[in-house]
Amino acid sequence: MSVVQHFITESLKRTEIDEFLQQRLERAGYGGVTISKSPLGTHIVIYAMRPGVVIGRGGETIRELAAVLEEKFKVSNPQISVSEIEIPEFNAHVVASRVAASLQKGVHFRRAGFWALNQVMEAGALGAEIIISGKLRTERARYEKFKAGYLPKCGEPALRYLRKAEAHVQMKPGMFGIKVRIMPSDAVFPDRIKIATELPPEEEKKEEEPTTEAPPEEKAEEATEETAGEEKEKEAEK
Repeated sequence: MSVVQHFITESLKRTEIDEFLQQRLERAGYGGVTISKSPLGTHIVIYAMRPGVVIGRGGETIRELAAVLEEKFKVSNPQISVSEIEIPEFNAHVVASRVAASLQKGVHFRRAGFWALNQVMEAGALGAEIIISGKLRTERARYEKFKAGYLPKCGEPALRYLRKAEAHVQMKPGMFGIKVRIMPSDAVFPDRIKIATELPPEEEKKEEEPTTEAPPEEKAEEATEETAGEEKEKEAEK
């Protein structure tokens, strides 16, 4: 097997595992999976809103998942761990599944899109984009885009920080697709410059240091003494 074919097969396997877990753990609020290989086996981390549903009673569900991954997807010695999603609004899988569920309930696509977008932006995201495609109003398929904030599509910030996911839902007119892209609040952009409005600590310390100058009353007394001394010298010369 060539190197290119190896990477293609590995990517296909990861995608199949992701789709399988998304269908199996829909009630748990599935939010994605990361797969990493180690000398002892394959470490799989499942992100979910309700980890207890993924684990099951006495770890029954998680053992079933490990057996299916080993038999069906040929994953060697799978070691599954579950991580709780701290901010669901920053997880693209959760947002896409929420939009799909609201569409299934009969909510208008514009209302569902704006509702999800407002939730993401109120949580503190820098930018978000939701695209709903399908036979929305007519027999001809089209798409509707809902966007807010700052959302770069290319470059290092997009590759490193951008979170994206897709979901599909079967409706009466046909299949609807939901694409979600989210830029979280901890993203760092190279073109963002902060202008410091406060003085550096060294200058602040210099300004706070007390002055060694004498008070104005002492200065006035010294001036009178000097003038008196000058007058006495003039009188002695005369």
